[in-house]
Amino acid sequence: MKKIFFLICIILTGSIQLSHAQDFLQRIEIPSSPNPVGSGARALGMGGAFIGVADDATAASWNPGGLIQLELPEISFVGMGFHRTDDNDFTNNPEASGTQSVSKTGINYFSAAYPFQLLERNMIVSLSYQNLYDFTRKWSFPIYQKGIDWHIDQNVDYQSDGSLSALGLAYCIEILPRISLGMTLNLWNDWFKRNEWETKHYQWGTGEDGGDAFTFESRSIDEYSFNGFNANFGILWKINGRLTLGAVLKTPFEADLEIRHNSFVSRQYTDLGYGSVNEIDTVEDAELQMPLSFGVGASYRFSKAFTASMDLYGTKWDDFILESGNGKKTSPITGLSEAESDIDPALQLRLGAEYLFIQPKYAVPVRAGLFYDPAPAQGSPDNIYGISMGSGFAYKKYIFDAAYQYRFARNIGESILNAWGFSQDIDEHTLYFSLIVHF
Repeated sequence: MKKIFFLICIILTGSIQLSHAQDFLQRIEIPSSPNPVGSGARALGMGGAFIGVADDATAASWNPGGLIQLELPEISFVGMGFHRTDDNDFTNNPEASGTQSVSKTGINYFSAAYPFQLLERNMIVSLSYQNLYDFTRKWSFPIYQKGIDWHIDQNVDYQSDGSLSALGLAYCIEILPRISLGMTLNLWNDWFKRNEWETKHYQWGTGEDGGDAFTFESRSIDEYSFNGFNANFGILWKINGRLTLGAVLKTPFEADLEIRHNSFVSRQYTDLGYGSVNEIDTVEDAELQMPLSFGVGASYRFSKAFTASMDLYGTKWDDFILESGNGKKTSPITGLSEAESDIDPALQLRLGAEYLFIQPKYAVPVRAGLFYDPAPAQGSPDNIYGISMGSGFAYKKYIFDAAYQYRFARNIGESILNAWGFSQDIDEHTLYFSLIVHF
């Protein structure tokens, strides 16, 4: 009986490699882009190459040093919706292979900005909300395993839902006629929306060991609550009327992470007439060390109507560490100890352009961009690429923008489920809509 119990526990917890040990040291996966970039339909229509542009209220997220370019008070709102398909390949268990899809809509960003003068200096303050990380994922697949005198036929349902967002308090000052400095204080708390996510793992099936048939059912629910704060520091330098350079640094921070865990396992041996039920409820306070990220960008205005931009942006994912209540440190990316993990920093490249069709009473922009958006993984980052395009309409004090982004990858994710010969293709389609009103 001990052998069967041990076998079931290994398979149930190992199927998607989420360890539910007492210290809760497990992987924290971000299915959406894990890189903490900015928001806005205009910026993302340009491929996210916006550090050296940063001339609307979303600059608080991209480069707060660019906020000084806002000449009028304004409010802005950004909504988004995405559809992502994971084409999963389990080489060792082909019955589990197939496509899994998920869709979601929500608020991406909103802000209010107010420029003013003090002591003959141009300044601006803004208040913003940004949705940064999304954990939405749904997988459902069968798994069949067998040994010399045993086999298990099971079904797996895995679901993750929730997001992390920050309330931003920004300030920018023009220190020289062409140079401005800015800072955004990001408060990761529950003031506007709960900063939490949840994972649910459900498995059930039948099996046989040494001629004894059994059925089983397993359910595991983990709820994570996240709280912390950090800052974005930015600088913008308008070298001349055409070339602008920008840089941003987003500080690392330690977030408080409360993990509430519930697990349930039921086993029934049909021939022996024996069964058992085991349920566990635990709560643990942990710390999640969020990594440093930084970027530089440049924009060049070829004419009043045409602007091109480029960004380089890096995140030190090797410093992304989960520390449990007992002091044990692991990489949330791999689930391995800090010493065993081999995680490299990820470096993004983003290129974008915007052309304005300017008329006496209105303007219509056309935008496009390309980007390389790698995700951290054991050994080396997974290569993820994307393209974007967008347009809009500006009339008097109203500006409406829309953007489409296609993010894709092929044969990545080996380190997610390395015991299963796993890899996946990703296709993600995202629409952004923004409205800006000047006063």
